[in-house]
Amino acid sequence: MKIQVKCSCGEGNCPEWTIVELQGVVEAQPSFHDRLQNLQIGVLCRPSSQESYTFVVGYHELAGTKVSLKKPILVLKKIIHHNEGEEEGEDVNSTRVELDVIGVIRHKILFKTRPKALISRPQPVVKAKAGASSSLVPH
Repeated sequence: MKIQVKCSCGEGNCPEWTIVELQGVVEAQPSFHDRLQNLQIGVLCRPSSQESYTFVVGYHELAGTKVSLKKPILVLKKIIHHNEGEEEGEDVNSTRVELDVIGVIRHKILFKTRPKALISRPQPVVKAKAGASSSLVPH
C-alpha cells in the first residue's frame, strides 16, 4: 500500500511544536479517567530565559531546560479516503490513506531532576500579652 505524505501548511510555514519530556509517570486521579482529553495537568512557565523552564503540577515544581533535537520530528494527521468506485486500477470500495503534516518538532523541554515539593510555611504564632486571655494570635 502506498501512503502519500503531504504538507498543507506550505514550505517553511508549519507550526512549531515542542515535546515535554518528564521522568517517571503522570497519573490522573480515578475521577478524571473518563475525561483525559484537554485535561490541564499543570502550569508551564519560562521565568527568566528561553532556556530554563518550570513546570508546576499540584504541589510539585520541576525545573527543566530547552534542548534541540538531533533530527526534527514531523507531527502527522492520518486521513482516510473511502473510494466508492474503481479509480486507476484500485478495488471497488477500497480505502486510501494520506498523512498530512500539521507541525514540526525541533526542540524538547527536558525535566530530568526530581520535583521540588512546594510546601507553604505555616504562619508564626505569637502569644498575646498577659492581660488578655491565654489565646494565640497569628501575625
